[in-house]
Amino acid sequence: MIRFLKNRIARGANRSPSLALGVLEFELMEILWSHGESSVRDVIPELSRPLAYTTVMTTLDRLFKKEFLDRHKSDRAFVYSPSLSRQQWERRRAGNLVAGFLSGPHPSRELLLSCLLDAVAEHDAKLLDTLEKRIRSRRKELSRQGQP
Repeated sequence: MIRFLKNRIARGANRSPSLALGVLEFELMEILWSHGESSVRDVIPELSRPLAYTTVMTTLDRLFKKEFLDRHKSDRAFVYSPSLSRQQWERRRAGNLVAGFLSGPHPSRELLLSCLLDAVAEHDAKLLDTLEKRIRSRRKELSRQGQP
């Protein structure tokens, strides 16, 4: 049994934390991103619906354990702050999504790129031009580094 738990802990340590957030977790992160360092009592009035103190406290603790938040003790309560900015979180989420598709079978990669291009073209034609310029720039950069 002890070996099982040690293996379980070791495997968990090697995995990067999930970047997925539940509805309440996301709302709490939004509050902390906009207000900065906050206690449970600071966060509760900012919520879109009334929730018990213990519910908010448990969710903030879960976000801390998932490494979304840092915390320190102030008197008898914890004060929480985001461990990464919203932009960093969005970039990592997007990167993980793309990496997941690119590491899959060949059709998944083509599907991702095709859907991405279709969505960009449908929503923002200028962004499509920007994307094309970034691709050209990245290719030049890679060729200077000697990569195909």
